[in-house]
Amino acid sequence: MNKKNLWIAVFALLLSGTFASAQERQIKEEGRTEFKRHWFMQVQVGAAHTVGEAKFTDLISPAAAINIGYQFAPAWGARVGVSGWQAKGSWVAPRQDYQYKYLQGNVDIVSDLSTLFCGFNPKRVLNGYVFAGVGLNRGFDNDEAVAIDAAGYEMGHLWTKGKFLAAGRLGLGCNLRLNDRLSINIEGNANVLSDKFNSKKAGNADWQFNALLGLNIKFGKGYKEIPPVYYEPEPVVVEQPKPAPVVVEQLKEEAVVVQPMKQDIFFALNSAKIQDDQHAKINMLVEYLQKNPSAKVKVTGYADANTGNPRINKTLSEKRASNVADALKAKGITADRMLINSKGDTVQPYNTPEENRVSICIAE
Repeated sequence: MNKKNLWIAVFALLLSGTFASAQERQIKEEGRTEFKRHWFMQVQVGAAHTVGEAKFTDLISPAAAINIGYQFAPAWGARVGVSGWQAKGSWVAPRQDYQYKYLQGNVDIVSDLSTLFCGFNPKRVLNGYVFAGVGLNRGFDNDEAVAIDAAGYEMGHLWTKGKFLAAGRLGLGCNLRLNDRLSINIEGNANVLSDKFNSKKAGNADWQFNALLGLNIKFGKGYKEIPPVYYEPEPVVVEQPKPAPVVVEQLKEEAVVVQPMKQDIFFALNSAKIQDDQHAKINMLVEYLQKNPSAKVKVTGYADANTGNPRINKTLSEKRASNVADALKAKGITADRMLINSKGDTVQPYNTPEENRVSICIAE
């Protein structure tokens, strides 16, 4: 071969090697977790305190609530519910405590503070929230206050058969995640009502505070996981240079130049399973080895140093290389044509962690 033909062959080999390397790089779209709208229910029990002139502990009474809500955005939801049970008041002179019953229908807007400030994460253990809303309160069973008024101590705002009052409300709470659908719910809220709520005329609004403990139940996981997507770039066709004509009398029998082939078989995180979209590369290796009976293939497994530990990554890289070799054997490539090796995470051939979850195959 003259010098001109030799340089043409070397140039063609370099071009094909560069093209093969670029073509084998996969493009990866990262996996992600997406919010999914869902309904939820809260069942709560606890204690209520109606502000009055007696000691704090004397005005504590039982409370309960049940809410049905809809989470329509990662950080925003709405709920409707019913709360109530018992409230207490106190007449100072002579000292007398009295109790009455109530039920209150509520409508609240709820904001997930953890998602609002830290981003959406359905696996987060502690999720705090704040809410504000309005309610319609129905008081009943006020016999003890009626008796005090009948004894000559004028209450001022006494109601007998029942009383409807508007309420404003706000509060804070948190959900302690147990699993995708169940959380422990802790909530504190304040309700402000008309001065008529406790029957006593005081010239200011009546406040009631609730401390509640219960369960938050999701109807659905509330999210969906999108796995990573691997896909191949469009191949770029490179026109090979044409060899110069050779004079017949100078033609000699020469060795055939075999161009090497490189294939990168990528794997998912912490997996040695060959994915469906990687089998086309295995087939290309098999086709090359069948066309070139003297060629051999070197299979080297790697692992991502950013995850796991050296022991786990060494085992993972061995399995990745072994699984590629087994796939080649299943298609008729004999073991004596393979050189199997693994590097664990001691060598990182590529710059990004995802690309280092790979078995690099070089056939020549």
